[in-house]
Amino acid sequence: MARTRLYRDGKLVAENFPPAEISDHLEADDGSLIWLDLDPEDGDQLDVIVEEFQLHELAVEDALEDHERPKLDVYASHLFLTATGTRLDPATGELVLCKVSTFITDRALITVPTTADFPIDEMLRRWDSGGLPVTSVGAMVHGLVDIVVDSHFTTVEALDDELEKLEDLLFADRPSTTKVQRRSFEVRKSLVHLRKLAMPMREVVNTLLRRDIRIGEVPLVDQAATPYFHDVYDHVLRVTEWTDSMRDVVGTVLETNLTIQGNRMNSIMKKVTSWAAVIAVPTAVTGFYGQNVPYPGYGHWSGFVLSTVIIVALSLGLVALFKKNDWL
Repeated sequence: MARTRLYRDGKLVAENFPPAEISDHLEADDGSLIWLDLDPEDGDQLDVIVEEFQLHELAVEDALEDHERPKLDVYASHLFLTATGTRLDPATGELVLCKVSTFITDRALITVPTTADFPIDEMLRRWDSGGLPVTSVGAMVHGLVDIVVDSHFTTVEALDDELEKLEDLLFADRPSTTKVQRRSFEVRKSLVHLRKLAMPMREVVNTLLRRDIRIGEVPLVDQAATPYFHDVYDHVLRVTEWTDSMRDVVGTVLETNLTIQGNRMNSIMKKVTSWAAVIAVPTAVTGFYGQNVPYPGYGHWSGFVLSTVIIVALSLGLVALFKKNDWL
């Protein structure tokens, strides 16, 4: 069902009234602000709103698409904003996306979430928290954009934690090469996906801060809201820079993993070769004494003792030499 709110002078005065009453509220008071949250599956409601606010057909088409990149489009009577929030699934390392499309008019904000898990309630809580009073549509837009950017920031923090776990796994006493490679790929894939969402948001917030972005004669972002949008823009920059640096770290982890594998293989081959040299000594001695010719101690107990002493002495000597040279 559609959710509605009516603000007047920065205060919430009504909510959950029928969308059909929106026109009455707007006509009754020039200072009223409306928030309407639509169900994208309810085509009848959307048709009514399109006619009521004269929404552009291209914006309506984009609002119903699931794969639109974050953007801000400017039309004659309204703006169209689409953004995608994120969170990290710790089990799979994949991003969970929640997209919202928004129509922005001079006195109304219309949201159309395409997923049920978009944090609408958190957005309302921020509107009511008193940080930036809802005295303009720009203040509403700030609450929405702030939610999306904060979700990106939380996601990149979670990915950073995953990267630290990956580094611990890389230098474990018994590292799992397959697990390191798979997890590295998952983290890198999520970082690339997150960057594709965060980079356009930088353009969106930067555009919102421009003075020429107006709805009618009024700037969307007034002087009171400007510092709050600058704070959001700072968070967007930090997310994009963080994702770039983490992508480099993931690449370093993959290269380090290959280097460690090579070093481990060299160490194994060194030990195998050393043990093969040690085993070659008794093989050579027993082979020599196995000749079908007389030799010192041939046919006597002393010959067996002598060959055994030679085998043990030479083997222990090789083991001591290899350990001294760190070959074993």
